[in-house]
Amino acid sequence: MTGAVQTHETSAPVLSPDDQLHWLALRMVPGLGTRKSVLLIEQFRTPQAIFRASRSELEAAGVSGSVAQSIASGCSFEDAVDQQQRLNQFGAVLIAVSDPLYPARLKQIFDPPPVLFAKGRLDLLDSVMLAIVGTRRPTAYGIAATERLATDLAAAQFTIVSGMARGIDTAAHRAALKVEGNTATVFGCGVDLVYPSENRKLAAEIAEKGLLLSEFPMGAPPYPQNFPIRNRIISGLSAGVLVVEGAQYSGSAITARLAMDQQREVFAVPGNITSRMSWGPNLLIKQGAKLVQEWNDIVVELAPPDRRKLIIAGQPQLQIAEGAAAGPEESPQSPVKKALMGKLRPDAPIHLDELLESFEYHSSSELIAALFDLEMQGLVRQLPGKNFVKVW
Repeated sequence: MTGAVQTHETSAPVLSPDDQLHWLALRMVPGLGTRKSVLLIEQFRTPQAIFRASRSELEAAGVSGSVAQSIASGCSFEDAVDQQQRLNQFGAVLIAVSDPLYPARLKQIFDPPPVLFAKGRLDLLDSVMLAIVGTRRPTAYGIAATERLATDLAAAQFTIVSGMARGIDTAAHRAALKVEGNTATVFGCGVDLVYPSENRKLAAEIAEKGLLLSEFPMGAPPYPQNFPIRNRIISGLSAGVLVVEGAQYSGSAITARLAMDQQREVFAVPGNITSRMSWGPNLLIKQGAKLVQEWNDIVVELAPPDRRKLIIAGQPQLQIAEGAAAGPEESPQSPVKKALMGKLRPDAPIHLDELLESFEYHSSSELIAALFDLEMQGLVRQLPGKNFVKVW
């Protein structure tokens, strides 16, 4: 399938250094929550006006006496200066809720973050985003479904959004990058940290070719309570949320519920009813989520403005190219490769010994060489323990 049209235009941040400092100071006020911050901005218009307000004016606006005292004292400016220095050193920018760059969809949710810390391609904030989420312990089927759908959706000009967790999240990001598509990740820690640390290389690639986002200050650790909070941003940025695999009470199920609350489309890939990892998406389908078998199942559910935006961004033709639709079985030339592709499945790994034993008319060396060639062609993947699956 044709790769996505890649652009690397990055809009310049609108905030002046003084504006940035005041927004950071507002973000660092102890005890001031997200919702209260936005309500104060709606009333006072700017963070500068909030810090000029008296304690009584702040209390009249709905904040507690202790928080009003913290604001009036200006005690958070010391932390704000440190945050500003970290932002500059890391090459990140601050996007305030009043900023034209702030994502319009995210602004519509009940509790939009007053500021976003961002690094990478800010132009993606105005793209059509789709969240792909799922379990940290996916099956081979879950990985195959994620890679196929993320690849096709990225080629159709969606920006694939996820949380860079192990498993489905990571597979979705990597699949989008592989076809030079757009992807964004939302952290549950400071944008200058990487969690899990094993994804450091992936985070660097997304920072270069996609977008890193967080509502948490620079250097904020990945506390467990941060991730459910983070999930509302993943769904809030997106036109819809696609759940691939996950248990009934998993993080992906939380994200799906948030999406429903935010009036977002919810999609799910059906799974084997005997698999615990299928409980989440199968239950969502029973509750009304759109069943997804291929990428166009998502496109047809979009609002007309989003579909127009995809077309303007260079959406490929709706029909997948005939060669890709024919399937990987058409690609191998030798009989042994064709036989292997007929034996392998995308959803059930087969051990190397079992493969070798099932082909009595081919030598082990011939089969291993053919498997290696198929891996190089991207048609077969080797999993840990010498297990093999066909790439869907």
